Amino acid sequence: MKLAVPDLISNSYFPAAAAVELGFFKEEGLDVSLELVFPVDRAYREMRDGHIDFVGGSAHSALAAFPEWEGVKLLCAQAQGMYWFLVMRADLRARRGDVEVVKGRSIGAAHWVEMGLRRLLIEAGIDLERDQVKIAPVPGASGSEGGIVNFGLTAAKALEDGLIDGFWANGMGTEVAMRRGVGTVVLDVRRGDGPKPCFNYTMSALATTDRLIAQSPPDAAAAAVRALVKTQAALKADVTRATEVGRRLFPPAEAELIAELIRRDLPYYDPSVSPKFVAGMNQFARDIGILRGQVPYDKVVATQFAGLWNG
Repeated sequence: MKLAVPDLISNSYFPAAAAVELGFFKEEGLDVSLELVFPVDRAYREMRDGHIDFVGGSAHSALAAFPEWEGVKLLCAQAQGMYWFLVMRADLRARRGDVEVVKGRSIGAAHWVEMGLRRLLIEAGIDLERDQVKIAPVPGASGSEGGIVNFGLTAAKALEDGLIDGFWANGMGTEVAMRRGVGTVVLDVRRGDGPKPCFNYTMSALATTDRLIAQSPPDAAAAAVRALVKTQAALKADVTRATEVGRRLFPPAEAELIAELIRRDLPYYDPSVSPKFVAGMNQFARDIGILRGQVPYDKVVATQFAGLWNG
């Protein structure tokens, strides 16, 4: 079986990657390999077309391949809340929470990921056209065959090189930009920045198809949920295990950073996918035009596995 993530050298989808590397999928009887498939909409399309069995990615992005949530289910959360950071050039001296700094600036963001930033800024009172905010792919971040190694690191390098004024990306890219002194965090949605609804725009989730749930070897989807929940528990019990995984998957410098990033994320390691979250995500999806209908909770979430969220 194959599990795709759209970004690898990152904390965003780390529980899914760690479930493979620490052997929790194998412990649950699943032979799962980890695949990098960028961007996230491509990962979901690959799953729709039967080339991938699970996607560990942004929940709302399933709509790229499964309109109106037809044929896909969220199995569980990797972590709660929209997890990207808005980082601006350090020389702009932006203050935390000051979204006005985006006016007249160019901000790098990945396809489908950028939707969260666009809607957040609109809810914060920014008129993207009037205020001349340019949100576009990061120079050098190509979705060509094989994808890219890491979007966040590419964004941090583009910021350092002066190719963009800011980026909307993962915690690893944010940490690298901060440590190099080239970036300032303006928004960290998980930790309370931005309009309140934006926390539930999306989350890092584990998803699969209705087809796999119905036709897979017995218990495969349930086994995947159990593996993910065990991984979250293992990292909570000993966060240094993140370094073990990082040293297998990341370059040396980023491998030594990952445990600290995961330690900060541990309060959000709750595998549940609540009705409140789904309502917020679907409202966001309607607001940005990727969803039309009022889709019920049990059409979005594989509720038959909810009992496994508590371990």
